Amino acid sequence: MVDLYDLIRNIQKRPAMYLGRANITNLRTFIAGYCFARRQMGIHQTAQEQKFSEFQSWIEQKFSIVSHQTWDQIILFFSKDEHSALERFFQLFEEFTQSEVVFEQQARLQESSVNTSLCK
Repeated sequence: MVDLYDLIRNIQKRPAMYLGRANITNLRTFIAGYCFARRQMGIHQTAQEQKFSEFQSWIEQKFSIVSHQTWDQIILFFSKDEHSALERFFQLFEEFTQSEVVFEQQARLQESSVNTSLCK
């Protein structure tokens, strides 16, 4: 089964196939529907899906904005139009996922240094 991040990357390759009109509003609606369907089927959230729930606050920090607007509306506000906002989302998503990897690597390094010091 394709996980959420793979699904987003597949959408990036062929957005019209998944979204109809290739725009950021349709992407957010698609992702919300995906999450809703999983909840309705009683499928527990994966760690990756839980992590993606932090994307909203990450976007707010990225744009130095505190808002009640959703991540798609924030990205759209700082973009030329819906289509360019969608392209910007994919760039930001990649940055978000890369920052996750770096954070996890740093956490593992800290954990291993703590474990090493405990063994001494």
